[in-house]
Amino acid sequence: MGENKPVIEVRGLYKIFGPRVADAKKMADDRVPRPEILRKTGCTPAVVNAEFAIQRRETFVIMGLSGSGKSTLLRLLNRLIEPTYGEVLVDGEDISHQSVAALREIRRRKFSMVFQHFGLLPHRNVLENVGFGLEIQSVPPGDRREKSLEAIQVVGLDGYENSPVQALSGGMQQRVGLARALATNPEILLMDEAFSALDPLIRTQMQDELIELQARLHKTVIFITHDLDEALKLGDRIVIMKDGVIDQIDTPEGILTNPATDYVRTFVENVDRSKVLTAASIMHKTPVVATHKDGPHQAVRTMKQHNHSSLFVVDQDRQLLGLVRIDDAIREAKQESRSLDSILARDIPSVPITASLRDIIPVASGSSIPVPVVRQDGRFAGIVTRSALLSAMSAEGEES
Repeated sequence: MGENKPVIEVRGLYKIFGPRVADAKKMADDRVPRPEILRKTGCTPAVVNAEFAIQRRETFVIMGLSGSGKSTLLRLLNRLIEPTYGEVLVDGEDISHQSVAALREIRRRKFSMVFQHFGLLPHRNVLENVGFGLEIQSVPPGDRREKSLEAIQVVGLDGYENSPVQALSGGMQQRVGLARALATNPEILLMDEAFSALDPLIRTQMQDELIELQARLHKTVIFITHDLDEALKLGDRIVIMKDGVIDQIDTPEGILTNPATDYVRTFVENVDRSKVLTAASIMHKTPVVATHKDGPHQAVRTMKQHNHSSLFVVDQDRQLLGLVRIDDAIREAKQESRSLDSILARDIPSVPITASLRDIIPVASGSSIPVPVVRQDGRFAGIVTRSALLSAMSAEGEES
């Protein structure tokens, strides 16, 4: 399968608990409230007509309050819960009608789960817990130990291999659960409120560690939470559910800046946008620049044309080299210099394209020039001006 093909596709997916599912489905499709459906049919529509595709290597967050259907939806993806209607395709293969044996093999090859309450075996030590999934897969003991030790190292538990799990803190126990999931090298990681039982500080640390792990391992992560801040921090895209229905699927910035329903709007109204909005959303993407081959005369001409007092300079690969100021360029031009090298200010603070407004503010406040924005590969992406930053911050103030 190519990188551009979804790893999971969900089409017209329903889960309805109760005796009269056809009647309940029709009422749900007609937007009849869930309590009325329950009263008239004895059925609870847990998931109603879910449609989405999850891309390979994406962190896809499903969130909602208790009873919204998010955990049911997660379990429909690997058929731990049987769908009532609809299709779930994994790498293009519909698992909705697979045999028990075929489904078991798909789960072993494709999926691992991390649970809220760890799900560890109290009579086994860390190494034995991490290797449990491999043991079920009948991996030979030597290979099992090697893969388990690798996973333990990945989650930062070196030295705890022989420790009893009951002697570990909550955060460390959750690392054991995560290592157990990673040991089988799954393509898809299902995480059901994995950090909800942890203290706030440990929870924040585990969120940061998951982001770091994802940057290194590039798994497809489907993460369940009831916490919007957690969803905004972790998700490439976020699903917000209410009463079994998906209200909105969007990026964190899309959820914040363009809530689709009043329900979503109530979720986001108290969010600190400065922690979520990024340089990508407020930067000027096509600033005027000088290139490595330009000399002082060309730089002066460009600055005068665009009424600039300074100019960022990039090389042939659009890597940011530095900045030249007009006074320096005029002086060099008078001296008939042909290069900008001698007047190039290279120690220019920049921010990554993923930087939050909160991270950009101290850089902008300490500089008299726009803040350059660079991509992960170092290429120049744009600039954040003070006016753009102030505008974004004032928009936050108007909404709060």
